[in-house]
Amino acid sequence: MQEQLLAAQNEIATREFEGSAGGGVVRAVVTGGGQLTSMLIDPSVIDPADAEMLGDLVVAVINHANQAVTEASSEDMGGLTGGLDLGGLGLGNALG
Repeated sequence: MQEQLLAAQNEIATREFEGSAGGGVVRAVVTGGGQLTSMLIDPSVIDPADAEMLGDLVVAVINHANQAVTEASSEDMGGLTGGLDLGGLGLGNALG
């Protein structure tokens, strides 16, 4: 079972997960290992008078993408462990 858990962790670490915010005007892609690989920002949300709003959207989109990693990790690990709580065995590492 340990080999299966390690394989699942490695698989999650290499997958890409997308998050979006503001109705999709800001999108980010992260790996399961926590690396931000791309960020797309629709020019319509770039308002020099409201840079704080854009910053909030960037934070939200990265959090959304990382939540997708957490959910996928929980699903994959839960399937292997039959729902046993293994104290987050390595899941924190997948998020950086």
